[in-house]
Amino acid sequence: MTLFNRLVLATILLPSLAHAEIHRWTDSEGNVHFGDRPPVAVEAEVVRLRVNTYSSPGIEALAEVFQADDSVVMYSASWCGVCKKARRYFQDRQIGFTEYDVETSSRGKRDFKKLGARGVPVILVGRQRLNGFSPATFENIYHR
Repeated sequence: MTLFNRLVLATILLPSLAHAEIHRWTDSEGNVHFGDRPPVAVEAEVVRLRVNTYSSPGIEALAEVFQADDSVVMYSASWCGVCKKARRYFQDRQIGFTEYDVETSSRGKRDFKKLGARGVPVILVGRQRLNGFSPATFENIYHR
């Protein structure tokens, strides 16, 4: 087989291989199974998947929100327990940060909206964003 014929064959076969399906069926004991091939003796349905993503504004639209350096900015709310945990974490480790309340501060409200945020806290470290707070995740983006 020539190289040209191999390329033509690959062009025809590869798209069909990339379009895999997930099948769902229930066995005689009522157990639900999933697989990449349907079973032979049992009727199966093809599961339709939906990609779980969210979009956010482009970085250009947020230039005034993000910091040029690695400073820490937190958008929070007074009632938020996770915000209190993050605040205490920063204070205990003497990590300087600027905080904006998204309910009482005009800048907090404005930036929160620009960020397309849906919950607090939102923590920015330079041009990186953390939704929520965990010490390990924060340490992954924080540059001392």
